[in-house]
Amino acid sequence: MADQPLPSIIQGGMGVGVSHWPLARAVAATGQLGVVSGVALDAVLARRLQLGDPGGALRDALSLLPAAEVARRILERYFVAGGIAPRQPFRPTPRLGVAAHRASVELIAAGNFAEVHLAKAGHRGPVGVNYLEKIQMATPAALYGAMLAGVDYVLVGAGIPSEFPHLLDALAQHAAVRLPVAVAGRAPGEPEYVHFDPAWLHEPDGALRRPKLLAIVSSAVLATRLARDPRTRPDGFVLETPIAGGHSAPPRGRMQLSETVEPVYGPRDVIEVEKVAALGLPFWLAGGHAGPRALAAAKAAGATGIQVGSAFALCDESGITPDLKRRLLDHVLDGTLRVRNDPRASPTSFPFKVAELTGTLADEPPYADRPRTCDLGYLRTLYETGQGRIGYRCPAEPVAEYVAKGGAAEDTSGRRCLCNGLLATIGLGQRRRDGYREPPVVTLGQQLDFLPRLLPAGASGYSAAQVVGYLLEG
Repeated sequence: MADQPLPSIIQGGMGVGVSHWPLARAVAATGQLGVVSGVALDAVLARRLQLGDPGGALRDALSLLPAAEVARRILERYFVAGGIAPRQPFRPTPRLGVAAHRASVELIAAGNFAEVHLAKAGHRGPVGVNYLEKIQMATPAALYGAMLAGVDYVLVGAGIPSEFPHLLDALAQHAAVRLPVAVAGRAPGEPEYVHFDPAWLHEPDGALRRPKLLAIVSSAVLATRLARDPRTRPDGFVLETPIAGGHSAPPRGRMQLSETVEPVYGPRDVIEVEKVAALGLPFWLAGGHAGPRALAAAKAAGATGIQVGSAFALCDESGITPDLKRRLLDHVLDGTLRVRNDPRASPTSFPFKVAELTGTLADEPPYADRPRTCDLGYLRTLYETGQGRIGYRCPAEPVAEYVAKGGAAEDTSGRRCLCNGLLATIGLGQRRRDGYREPPVVTLGQQLDFLPRLLPAGASGYSAAQVVGYLLEG
């Protein structure tokens, strides 16, 4: 890894499971940075095992996990030979919490290990893993599992990853760590802590290689703040504009909405690239840069290269189910797909890009019919109860429950259950006992003009290698 040149292209880490190991492996095999999504890999592992693990890739990966008893327990609990029946619900996985839960820690670490290990197999290219800073309670175990598999890069967005450099340093030495987590109702200096000790999984042997850390940010101010202190300094940045897919930072200052009820971004939200370049750390530009001219312009501005998401999300190797992917391609090509930056959809309160496609969570009628439930809980936040204890709540859970936990009813309006929706997008949506099936939710970037170049008339799809070739042409 040390002698590898920095990649010109980073394949975006799109979750849940859109950027899965087959996509990351295909990109890394070209010499560019293939990235797996590190979000909800415990549920992804458990559900794929319950579907019978066709081809046996996950079981092969778990056989190499340097914690044989952990692998045995996971297979014993979740693997179903031949797969569960079509209408049978998936067995639940433990929900995240600040208190260490052995089964949860093991499943998170094993899921990250398996995904990274499979992405790295069969080539010498670099592989990264992408996390949301907002999902803090999974972070230490997830990082350690990815590092056990030899991950080369860690990318972090949707928050300020100031704790990650220290976590990577400590986990490379198999040291016990703690991560501060904010608690609503407490003063800023009174966090709760998530604890993790590698010894809970196995008896460590020899130091791990520390991966490079890339912070995904949307302003030069934040990049400068992180780079100033050695404890928070990453190894580089991804500078992401508001049109990139998934979550994006809200506008600086007071949020205003357009006629289409989308956040309005102004001059204060334009990233001052020259100021980031002056920090002397490598950086990549993301959001609306899927083209060879954009790559050339990025390098002319001092960037190492670009990060591209949507072009890879729609390629053959991505984790989106084939039928859903085909519908997306058709609508993009005929100009009828609209991607809206919804300020309310995500429980995180970050704006979230939603592709408006019938039969998905973007549709009001199907979503209005969906029973509100929070059975996965990746985006839950902590609050302090009246008894001084820690509780968990999510604005996408049943309104009465959220209000009973001290939340404001208006915060629940328009919220989508992204946890269940994103798993459904990759074919792992929960099957309810009453027959209800979770509808998918699709997120893409808002600039999709690359597609006609990648998908000429008559073609049914395109590969990740074709995306790389297109971006590097000339």
